[in-house]
Amino acid sequence: MELPKVGSLGEYIRQQRQQAKISLRQLAAQAGVSNPYLSQVERGLRKPSAEILNQIAKGLHISAQALYVQAGLIEDREPDSDVLAAIRADVTLTGRQRQVLIDIYESFRKENRADDSARPPQSAETFGDDPVPSRNGVTPETKEG
Repeated sequence: MELPKVGSLGEYIRQQRQQAKISLRQLAAQAGVSNPYLSQVERGLRKPSAEILNQIAKGLHISAQALYVQAGLIEDREPDSDVLAAIRADVTLTGRQRQVLIDIYESFRKENRADDSARPPQSAETFGDDPVPSRNGVTPETKEG
């Protein structure tokens, strides 16, 4: 999905709002924020949370992903993983729960991409930096065998 190049997230939101022929007041009401706050977002004085971006996207009838990419919260070039597909397909979760899980997952992936150059590759048995204790308190490293 190629996004138009604009100077900032606020400019992008303003451009989308104007194209949708929605007033600042209408979009603020739909997003559940005040007029002054939305005006500050459009002018680049405030950085909205992912939840507010989601509400703004709904008000503009555009993909929340487009706003997340514009805000720098996610990168646009990677295809969906199986994890994202599973989260989106899970009908037992609410839309908000799915979005929160996706946001958390993507933030971990973004953090790990930044750390990849400084971290040696991990084996399949490694699940993190700390050993995983068993029920009897013996870790895999201390288990005698």
